[in-house]
Amino acid sequence: MSFYVTTPIYYVNAAPHLGHAYTTIAADVLARHHRQRGEDVFFLTGTDEHGEPVADAARALGIGPQELADRNAERFKELLPRLGASNDFFIRTTDPRHEAVVRAVLGKVRERGYVYEGTYEGWYCPRCADFKTESEVAAENTCPIHHIELTREREQNYFFALSAFQERLERLYERQPQLVAPRSRFNEALAFIRSGLRDVPLTRKRLLWGVAVPWDSQHVFYVWFDALLNYYSALTFAREEGEELLSRMWPPAVHLIAKDILRFHAVYWPALLMAAELPLPRRIFVHGYLLMEGEKMSKSLGNVLDPNAVIERYGADALRFYLLREVPFGADGSVSTAAFETRYERELANELGNLAGRTLAMIERYCDGVVPTAQPDSALAAEIGELGDEVAALLDRTDLTAALEAIWERVRRLNRYVEEQAPWQLARSGERRAQLERALASLALGLRCVAVALLPYLPDSMERLLDALGVQERSLDQCSFKRQGEPLGARIARVPALFPKHERAL
Repeated sequence: MSFYVTTPIYYVNAAPHLGHAYTTIAADVLARHHRQRGEDVFFLTGTDEHGEPVADAARALGIGPQELADRNAERFKELLPRLGASNDFFIRTTDPRHEAVVRAVLGKVRERGYVYEGTYEGWYCPRCADFKTESEVAAENTCPIHHIELTREREQNYFFALSAFQERLERLYERQPQLVAPRSRFNEALAFIRSGLRDVPLTRKRLLWGVAVPWDSQHVFYVWFDALLNYYSALTFAREEGEELLSRMWPPAVHLIAKDILRFHAVYWPALLMAAELPLPRRIFVHGYLLMEGEKMSKSLGNVLDPNAVIERYGADALRFYLLREVPFGADGSVSTAAFETRYERELANELGNLAGRTLAMIERYCDGVVPTAQPDSALAAEIGELGDEVAALLDRTDLTAALEAIWERVRRLNRYVEEQAPWQLARSGERRAQLERALASLALGLRCVAVALLPYLPDSMERLLDALGVQERSLDQCSFKRQGEPLGARIARVPALFPKHERAL
């Protein structure tokens, strides 16, 4: 089975911020989890390098748009390993191979009769690179996202005949209620479709920075159609040795996007694929905004939290955990340095880190560093349950926060088990040796279960913990007490604190 997951490609008009890290981390968790299930996974991310926002930002800096794209694309690339991202490819839309696919696909759409020439007039936001419908215009004729005044634009363009797909899109939403999630976003996209679709510009004439239109050299393709096709084009050249990926990976299993680009992905994108006679994505999951002081984090608004500052002090795993723990995935939610530090200390350091440290220390002290092979506690086994199956079901719904909570319930249960069994007291009596060994074997197995389940979320620290436990197998079926192999009988290794405490300094 294949699993193809994508992030949106990120604008290169400025350096990356925490909002970009958020989507990338979420996609990485899904990719790592599906690899644990033995699936054929492809994880794509990259940068969107054409369009007016990029050209304007470059002009303000006194440089060319390609120079700005090269500079900031490298910043996005450099962030990925710092986040612990395991992406299989990084696409740039200025890559000539991508541009060739854009021209070929959109040329096919034109040949099939869905492109025509006409004049467009409407309200335009240069930072969104988007024409706004009347219902999307905020107070005082401003953009609801960037809070800048919209301009009235009138252009001679080539149009994509979106209205031709009105009925097909309505039928698609009727037949595939899981196409867009959460349900509120499904309803929003369907309401937009039912309001009556209008044809939309496919090209821009006055803008030079974009993919040239092959049938009219005075035009470039509208940046959104160029950008959307990255999901398809990447599979045609992601492998340098020429390995063909389209037949294996297309269509995508999950597109992860933020809600401000819902219309492009949930309406324009399936219509474009229909026009090109290509299979549609199986699922589009729309996450909310990370808010600081009540506003979406945005480079143009200047209210961003630098992920590098968090990683420098606490590590990537801490950032990954916080973003998917603090805000229910799919909803808007506030983040702050104070909340991050509280979660880090209370949950990572005290609950998970302390559980791991105490378990390893007690095995070393009371069992000469070898995990007992005793029969584990059946009551605890029942409470831990089939954690892997539960996590898999939740992640199949893209419910990353609920899956993390399910794991954390087991972390807390194991901490209570330590207090209930009190191995330090059992060790004082030789007559209770069997009870001591059962308790420590149960803790080691429980720790294996949660560490394997947490591996997609906390890849660095959980790799170290599993190594310390002597667990070699990382597949998802290790999240069950029924699998009583490793670490029973394994020699453990001590590791430094997984989540060392810090003086608050962010």
